[in-house]
Amino acid sequence: MELEKSPAPAREGCLVVAVRIPVRIVVLVLVVPVRMVWDALVVTGRFLNHTVLRPLGRALLWVGRAVFVWPFVGLWRYLLVPLGKALLWLGNVLLVLPALAFYRYVLTPLGHALGWLYARVLTPAGHLLAAIGAALWTGLVWLGRYLVVLPSAWLYRWVLTPLGHALVRCGRALLWCGKGLVWLVSTIVTGIGMVLYWTVRILLVLPALAVWRRVLVPVGRVLAVVAREVGAALGHAWRVAGHVSLAVGRFLAAVFRWVFVEPVRWVYRSVLTPVGHAVRAAVLRPAAAAARAVGRAGRQALAAARASVRQARADIRRTLFGEPAGTPKEPQLTHRREPTGGETRTLGSSTTALTKD
Repeated sequence: MELEKSPAPAREGCLVVAVRIPVRIVVLVLVVPVRMVWDALVVTGRFLNHTVLRPLGRALLWVGRAVFVWPFVGLWRYLLVPLGKALLWLGNVLLVLPALAFYRYVLTPLGHALGWLYARVLTPAGHLLAAIGAALWTGLVWLGRYLVVLPSAWLYRWVLTPLGHALVRCGRALLWCGKGLVWLVSTIVTGIGMVLYWTVRILLVLPALAVWRRVLVPVGRVLAVVAREVGAALGHAWRVAGHVSLAVGRFLAAVFRWVFVEPVRWVYRSVLTPVGHAVRAAVLRPAAAAARAVGRAGRQALAAARASVRQARADIRRTLFGEPAGTPKEPQLTHRREPTGGETRTLGSSTTALTKD
């Protein structure tokens, strides 16, 4: 099996080669500043988006919610919903229940009465009227047949049919004459149309076709080549300008870093950080410890004062109103060997700790 050869690239004409290099040089010179300005605008837009527009949009969104959404939500939740429920209850009480009562106690008995009237009175009367109407209809049909249908049939058969045949014959004759007249007119119009066709073709179409083939097509091909080369040059110049703009941006970023960022970072690390540590160790930590001690002492003093006030208030209440009912009494310590004052000595009792029950 033979391998298929790749098609050879089409050769470019001398016009393409002559147009390509100057066009690319001119387009590159024109596009590089535009691409650099475009990249600068893109960087600026991204910075503004992250630092200004996005926080501003969030703030405006919060303000919009606070101004428009939350008031309407509160109005719906706390005013319209209760009002709707109240109107629903009122409509149920004022409309639905009376309508149900009216239907149940008025319309239903009235409907039953009308049903009885229809079944017992109107139905027999309708049957009677139907019988009378059937008799009248039979009579009218018989009269219509002998007074209208039969005379009409005789008139159609012996008068209208011969007259129609005569009119058809006259119409056929007129149609034949019309066809001849149409053929004559169409022949004349066809001849005039052929003459006009060849006149327009010779005077307009053939010169326009020659101008199209000999002038406009070559000029269009030249313009298409130029436009294609300009488009390719624009794309190439845009890509080259992107690389140039990237290199310039990196150079400016490096310059900004070594001129501003690195000195600021060195000052922060070598100067401000040791000074901050020294200030924290010498001033801030002792001040914080003193503040914590003062706060602790103040809290202890407030707790003691609060306990004293609470005890004094309890003593005053106990002095004025006595002990409240149900308060457990504090147990009093007594010696186990001493008898209480309410007990009396008997023959079977003892006051010693060894024989006491």
